[in-house]
Amino acid sequence: MRRIQVLVSDDQLGDVTDVLDDEGIDYVRYRAQMGSKREEQWLVEIPLPTDAIGYVLDRFEDAGVESDQYLSVESLESSVSPRSEELKQRFADDFDPLTQMELRSKAQDMSRDTFSFLAMIFLSAVIAAGGLLVDSPAVVVGSMVIAPIVGPVMTASVGAVTGDRKMLANSIWIQAAGLVTGIVAAGAFSYVLLALGFVPSTLDITSVELIGLRISPGFVTMVVGLTAGAAGAFGITTKGPTSLIGVMIAAALIPAAATVGIALAWGEYRIAVGSLLLLLVTVLLINLGAFAVLLQFYGPDEKGWLFPSDAPRKRRLLLVGTALAVVLVAGVVGVAAGQQLLFERTATGVVEDTLSQPEYGDTEPVAVRFEYGDGFFPGPPETVTVVASRTAGGGDPPSVAGELDRRITEVTGRDVAVRVRFQEYQRSESNASRSLSPTTLAPSRTESSPVGPRAA
Repeated sequence: MRRIQVLVSDDQLGDVTDVLDDEGIDYVRYRAQMGSKREEQWLVEIPLPTDAIGYVLDRFEDAGVESDQYLSVESLESSVSPRSEELKQRFADDFDPLTQMELRSKAQDMSRDTFSFLAMIFLSAVIAAGGLLVDSPAVVVGSMVIAPIVGPVMTASVGAVTGDRKMLANSIWIQAAGLVTGIVAAGAFSYVLLALGFVPSTLDITSVELIGLRISPGFVTMVVGLTAGAAGAFGITTKGPTSLIGVMIAAALIPAAATVGIALAWGEYRIAVGSLLLLLVTVLLINLGAFAVLLQFYGPDEKGWLFPSDAPRKRRLLLVGTALAVVLVAGVVGVAAGQQLLFERTATGVVEDTLSQPEYGDTEPVAVRFEYGDGFFPGPPETVTVVASRTAGGGDPPSVAGELDRRITEVTGRDVAVRVRFQEYQRSESNASRSLSPTTLAPSRTESSPVGPRAA
């Protein structure tokens, strides 16, 4: 439930009460003064279901209530009036997003001051780096829970769709500062662990499962980022909490930022660039998804949107600079991500076609992982890691890495180094269960979990 309080003049009172009477809405009215003004006006107080707020405010606007009049919308635990139950049932099945006023207020409530925001991002990135290095999903999830990154993401989209230029610009810069802080925190923590010998310097960080998943952008991770932003925006338009949605958005960003820092500490600059590309693509798609959803329910006000002609020159330059920076980053990241996705799709197809050949028996691809590579980094070629499954007891694994290397290089034109890791599993014979006693369970065909990796 919500309570609306609107201050109207004697001339407007009749129009407002007519609207409420026509809609069957109970209300109270009493004389009130605003501030130091001695002129008394009418304060109309209306208890309403949350989903009725937008509809009633639209009716008030049609009746002549201006947007800059005194108007407040408050949470209400409960309300009982002669027609309250009928009103609740009328709007029970309606979805009515929060009004712009409520939306802005909810977004601002999610925001923190800059110091506490950056401090929490710093701590969450340190925790994420530790979880990644020890390959602990539970620790990584914990870092997502405490990360407050959802605040500036949502306020940026809210500022964009409502025409609040200051909110939009501040949110963009705070997001950038937060991601840089996360990278620096994870890198510094990883370097300290490396220098003190708590982590072996010979560790191949791409062999760590949780890190290997975040060394380059992929189609699935991009879809996750887009839908996470859309879910966050949809959640903020409702009366429900957004804490769980915040965890989803942090899940797409904090581990990626920590991976960049870890790669820098290890001097793996190709991996760092790939993870950074993943991070930038994800944050752009999260903001795009949030903006697209909010745009379906809200729009900029009539006072002008992002570049008003009457704004001070300094503010206009700041807005233009912010917009150009976003467009430039989005363009570079988009081109790089597109090229990487095309390479990954082509290489994955080559792996599937190769392993389907009769000479490789029952060997089947399980996963294909890629390092980012664009030709600008000297040193060894980018690595393609193939995880394949095969039945145990079939002798030595086939020598397929060289063939995959040749075919991928031939098709894509990129110099790659292919690593193949085999997962073996056992399969029971169908006639083995026939010798069991009659009291045992009925025979069934089972497959065990992988018994362990073997490298080739």
